[in-house]
Amino acid sequence: MSGELSVWNLVMHAGPVVKVVLALLGLLSVMSWAVIFNKWRLYRKTRREAEEFSTAFWGGKDMDAVLAGIPQRYPDSPLPNIFQAGYREFMRQKRDATQTQAMRKIIAGGGLDGIRRALDAALSREMERLARHLAFLATVGSTSPFIGLFGTVWGIMNAFQGIALTKNTSLAAVAPGIAEALVATAFGLVAAIPAVVAYNKFTADLKRMAANMEQFSSEFLNIVSRYVKE
Repeated sequence: MSGELSVWNLVMHAGPVVKVVLALLGLLSVMSWAVIFNKWRLYRKTRREAEEFSTAFWGGKDMDAVLAGIPQRYPDSPLPNIFQAGYREFMRQKRDATQTQAMRKIIAGGGLDGIRRALDAALSREMERLARHLAFLATVGSTSPFIGLFGTVWGIMNAFQGIALTKNTSLAAVAPGIAEALVATAFGLVAAIPAVVAYNKFTADLKRMAANMEQFSSEFLNIVSRYVKE
């Protein structure tokens, strides 16, 4: 009986509907683990590069030197990308001011707002990229238990139909069908729990990274405001 009630035997002898449910849950679990691994690697890289870039930026280096080193040291990294967007807009505004004015200062209200918009646009793009596929984890975490429950309900219905046909209500006759049905619920929880835990952790990490990037944008605006003509 113990061999007959092993998980492998229960899966292999499950009905077609329950097998489809188990296959779907297995696919969702594999996909969610792939997203979890990729996000963990991306967020770890993002945090490390943000710390290194902040150290270089606030270490007294010239902004042009910091900008020149980004493609080699921080390719496609969120915080350096935000700095690039803001600084390039700042340099563009400064060049325009130099060509049209005797003073080399940007006109307040125009240039500074343009730099702010460039920073905000870059921040939005980076946040969208960092948040990509998090909704999938939320979907897996919220729907997998119900998908497993559907397989359980279907399996229990088949078990009771078998009881009605055989007229055998002993525990030995009922147990395999009930156990087979409950495997679907177990698979649903196995797929849902890691997805929910990872989603909550990554959401908290994303909020911290967003706060750091917003703080950097504000500090960068404070720096370039010195070059704005009142």
